[in-house]
Amino acid sequence: MAALTAAAVGCVGFLAYQASATAPEPPSHSRHAGDSKGKSKGKDQGKHGKKKSTALPGDSGSGLRVVYALEDRRVWLVGADEQPTRTFEVHPSSASPAPGTYEVTSRRQSTVGSDGVKVEHVVVFHTEEGVVFGFSAAIDGSTPDPNAAKKTGGIRESREDASAMWDFAQVGTRVVVIA
Repeated sequence: MAALTAAAVGCVGFLAYQASATAPEPPSHSRHAGDSKGKSKGKDQGKHGKKKSTALPGDSGSGLRVVYALEDRRVWLVGADEQPTRTFEVHPSSASPAPGTYEVTSRRQSTVGSDGVKVEHVVVFHTEEGVVFGFSAAIDGSTPDPNAAKKTGGIRESREDASAMWDFAQVGTRVVVIA
């Protein structure tokens, strides 16, 4: 009987191993098939294959602010005590603001983004050459096409992260953009 039990346990273990080795990848949340971000690298890796850090970058200013790291595609909401209250990944559009310090200039509960997608919790911090740069969440959960021919400056967040940004970033709040 013990030999039969051991054989059964061994068979179940082998089948579990086979099932885990052939498990399908989870579906992508991007609506753009051409967006290769994250396909060849792990979720925690930057564009050069280095592990991304969620630590607040040292060159990000001081005081209460939003920090947006272009290369890492990450945002930090930093309190007046220099402690990040939240950090999260974002999805940029086809245009990016130059590194520098900006201020939130306007907010809008909901609208249609420059890419034609309905968005909410819009926090605008810069306009340059007709391109409006701001954070928002697509109501349908989609992400912008970073390779679109039309220059758009929407930086998409999850709806949960956009709600946190909305509560944090009032008009006049500094936004520090770093490379």
